Amino acid sequence: MDDGLILREPRPGDMGWVISQHGELYWREFGWDASFEALVAEIAAGMMRAHDPARERGWIAERPGMDGAPPERLGCVFLVRKSDTEAQLRLLIVTPAARGLGLGGRLTDECIAFARAKGYAKLVLWTNANLLAARAIYARRGFKLIASEPYHSFGHDLVGQHWERAL
Repeated sequence: MDDGLILREPRPGDMGWVISQHGELYWREFGWDASFEALVAEIAAGMMRAHDPARERGWIAERPGMDGAPPERLGCVFLVRKSDTEAQLRLLIVTPAARGLGLGGRLTDECIAFARAKGYAKLVLWTNANLLAARAIYARRGFKLIASEPYHSFGHDLVGQHWERAL
């Protein structure tokens, strides 16, 4: 079914949106403080400075605007090189307006397909135990939880999780 959603590569202005969405949504939904937004900004800046288009990719999900309105961004994800054989999925987010459309899975599937096509042997990611929807997406796509550790950050006691899947 054609849902009208498109996935495109990031362009100028998108990374500011990525940072803003992460900061605002994680504050509203989990009470995380501004240090999380700062972390996302650091990750985004690093990706923009050192982007390798031959081995890395980002996707911005959007739907066309109605009646001449600009397109609406609905989510994003990025795949970055960790080593010659290992890639990392980063900054997956889906806005509340797009939840339930399967967009998180679709974005994750793009990362898996791209990593496989580029010859990576493994795809890894880091998330938090309280991010239940994201963890479900990863588990349904064959990622396995390989390590967990409690830590304090973003104003809360959290449990960080490392996941991976062979390609």
